[in-house]
Amino acid sequence: MQRIATDAVVPDVVRMSGIRFRWPGARTFSLSIDDFALPRGQRVLLVGPSGAGKSTFLSLLCGIVAPSAGRLDVLGTDVTRLSNAARDRFRAEHFGIIFQMFNLLPYGSILDNVLLPLSFARARRARAAAKGSAEAEARRLLDSLGLDATELDGHSAANLSVGQQQRVAAARALIGGPELIVADEPTSALDRDRQLAFLDLLFAEADAAGASVIMVSHEQELGSLFDRVLRLDEIAVSERRAAA
Repeated sequence: MQRIATDAVVPDVVRMSGIRFRWPGARTFSLSIDDFALPRGQRVLLVGPSGAGKSTFLSLLCGIVAPSAGRLDVLGTDVTRLSNAARDRFRAEHFGIIFQMFNLLPYGSILDNVLLPLSFARARRARAAAKGSAEAEARRLLDSLGLDATELDGHSAANLSVGQQQRVAAARALIGGPELIVADEPTSALDRDRQLAFLDLLFAEADAAGASVIMVSHEQELGSLFDRVLRLDEIAVSERRAAA
């Protein structure tokens, strides 16, 4: 999975500067990010111990939560200046997210789950349908990730194995070619062979779309598959303390 290095200047798809965030509560957790950049098309593995703030970092990156200070540029847009509704629309168009618990609609069909992001993203829906139909693209993605959508027609997500749910979640993240794929511990329930097979498939689809990938994991040994491995404490300062 090694890729040929290039000396060409690659623009950053994400840049964070001066970000400050604190969760509310009796025992508060804060995260500060002075500077972070993600070049277009790069794969980054973010590692760190449990409770260090990796999921908070991803929530900030995706605009799920807003910082109290700082600037977050994604594809040339300062996301911190958008309203909550505008951030949601921006995220739907430009981010494909694989959640740790997958967050599938339990009683929705496989295709319902894969097509869900397109309901909120007009440009992404158009890209998915560019070569025929969005449903055909969903089936192609599922097939490329090792699932036969025809064989599983009529199955709800609740009836799938963990490995099958993982692939449906990946197809949902990839459909419509979003520029950023963000994954929070997507391989934690898999053995080593299945981890590697899944990441091979995920990266092949992301590369075909020219997407950048940032993935959180406890498993630093996966780093050889990525362009860059970062420890959270290299780019962020976290603090836990009792609220005053």
